[in-house]
Amino acid sequence: MNLSVWGESVSGGSVGRAPLSHDITTDALVIGGGMAGVLTAYRLKQTGMDCVIAEAQTVGSGITKNTTAKITAQHGLLYAQILERLGSEAAKLYLDAHTQAIGDFRELSQRYPCDFEEKNAYVYSISDRAALEREAAAYHKLGLAARLEETPPLPFPTAGALCMEHQAQFNPLKLLTALAREVTVYERTPVRSIDGRTAVTDGGKITAGHIVLATHYPMINIPGLYFLKLYQHRSYVIALEDAPPLDGMYVDERQDGHSFRTYQNLLLIGGGDHKSGKEGGGFAELRGLAQQYCPLAKERFHWATQDCMTLDGLPYIGRHRAGSPQLYVATGFNKWGMTGSMVAARLLRDLMVGGKSELETLFSPRRSMLSGQLFKNIASSAAGLLSVGGPRCAHMGCKLHLNSAEKTWDCPCHGSRFDEDGRVIDNPAKRGIKR
Repeated sequence: MNLSVWGESVSGGSVGRAPLSHDITTDALVIGGGMAGVLTAYRLKQTGMDCVIAEAQTVGSGITKNTTAKITAQHGLLYAQILERLGSEAAKLYLDAHTQAIGDFRELSQRYPCDFEEKNAYVYSISDRAALEREAAAYHKLGLAARLEETPPLPFPTAGALCMEHQAQFNPLKLLTALAREVTVYERTPVRSIDGRTAVTDGGKITAGHIVLATHYPMINIPGLYFLKLYQHRSYVIALEDAPPLDGMYVDERQDGHSFRTYQNLLLIGGGDHKSGKEGGGFAELRGLAQQYCPLAKERFHWATQDCMTLDGLPYIGRHRAGSPQLYVATGFNKWGMTGSMVAARLLRDLMVGGKSELETLFSPRRSMLSGQLFKNIASSAAGLLSVGGPRCAHMGCKLHLNSAEKTWDCPCHGSRFDEDGRVIDNPAKRGIKR
């Protein structure tokens, strides 16, 4: 069944809201009914601001339903990198923001049951003990306990695992649908265009003082250069029953490694990663791992997800670009979209209500683009545009590649995806292709 365990538990996430059928005016419009969009609208409503969500399909029908739903401030081996590039103040801001996000989820879970469980998080390495020790030293500098486990309870040998205590996991759609019932949502209301402070939909216009793009990949991405600042990464998950129990959440420090967590009686294994539009291990890799280490387990669910990755490993949250002060964006969570969404909700609320945020500079979408990843993105786009033959992406015309694991047509330039009949599955493309 190509459906996540969350999707089955909440029946897709729809809150049964009608599409927009008339023109409206509001203080704030949030485009996108995933975790980032719903949390932002919820936080804005708490301040007394009038806010509506326009969702192209149904609440929770996009990327959120396919997350592995880890709530953690441990994002791989990131803190040593931030310390080296940006210094201790930036690293502490990042840590504190995501630690507060965990507390915010914990508080919400007390009001809205969502299978919230406190768990320790671990980043492990197959062979690079030195990398773990550098990250442990970064923890010490930031005032964190840094416990290196010599033999983590994984079914294969490792060089160790670094623990971050008091993190959490949950069922994201249970929380999302509960919060969405607290705010004004128009489902099946795709925004076709934005002109200043007015968004145009099929059923009417929405005029707002503030507009937030929480559409995973920004629907406006050429102004602002997001088509150069982002690339998309695809990964896969299988859920096994009758697998050996595992306490805690584990993730490989390598981008193409594996992750592990439990949910109820299931073991969730993630991995098989690849850049969208390229080939990777996919479900076959995960099933091979399960057969090798859990031969008696049975697969109950399998699903895939897609993540927006930034040039420097930090999200883009804030004002979309210079010259459009009414337009905001939350994107590029680099596989850590749950805490990233909560951080975005707080940051955007502060900008809209108070005009500033202590996190504004750190996550600014207008920060420097100079990085090695920028040139890789440019080269990938050029290769896709210059490749002969078809089919071609409806976004910017790059040649599409067949994703054999999912039978879809994926864009190697910017990550748009289309089903076998040419219908759009994932943005930035806004229209289908001819097959």
